[in-house]
Amino acid sequence: MIYLVEHFYSIQGEGRYVGVPSLFFRFGGCNMTCSGFGCNYADAKSGCDTYYAVDKELYAKDWVSISSSTQLISVLNSYDLPHKVDIVFTGGEPLIYAKDEIFIDFLEHLHKKNHKITFETNGSLNIDFKKFPIYKEAIFALSVKLENSKEPYKKRVNKDAIFNIAQNAKEAFFKFSVDQESINISLDEEIEDIISHAPSLQTYCMPIASSKQELEKNSLPLIEYCKQKGYTFSDRLHIRVWNEINGV
Repeated sequence: MIYLVEHFYSIQGEGRYVGVPSLFFRFGGCNMTCSGFGCNYADAKSGCDTYYAVDKELYAKDWVSISSSTQLISVLNSYDLPHKVDIVFTGGEPLIYAKDEIFIDFLEHLHKKNHKITFETNGSLNIDFKKFPIYKEAIFALSVKLENSKEPYKKRVNKDAIFNIAQNAKEAFFKFSVDQESINISLDEEIEDIISHAPSLQTYCMPIASSKQELEKNSLPLIEYCKQKGYTFSDRLHIRVWNEINGV
């Protein structure tokens, strides 16, 4: 069963395509909890800033069951979009549904309509590009989790999945979430270890934040870090503009 938590039309706030008009589909469920991010809200059991897309037990009322790709196509068609826009699949972790027939059908529909497809993924789940060639048409923002997520290394870093995506996807790039406290020598070693599995990909670092105040706190130290390492700083434009995670 596929679960759709929300959908909204906004701008991309992070990574390579900051500012690009995008229609977001947020799917429910994740293979991680990332308690170390500290973005805990109410009784949520996840540290993720989109906790409501991870914790089905508490937020089941917001999770819509999808039994056919026509439901997702109807959502797409409900928007009076002025032009073809990027479609962003996010979560949670959208690739937990990577083998689902409904998911595949919707991706193929989007591709036929000439939409650019981007996956916001933690990069820990391998993709069968041979069986599902539609994924070769997609862009992958690999938000591989660092030690600050408090997820175990073997769970958050899948070198085979990273290499496979880098070799087969239409486009891919790394996007790491970093707070001020994490900028130290071990961070260098950790990022270098992860990107070694796909050294040709561009590396973006963005500040951990759930509010504009936290964004400002973590941005300047991270900018200096990116200058030293040659990484690209990624703002979180949606938080800066709306002071909210989703940018709506």
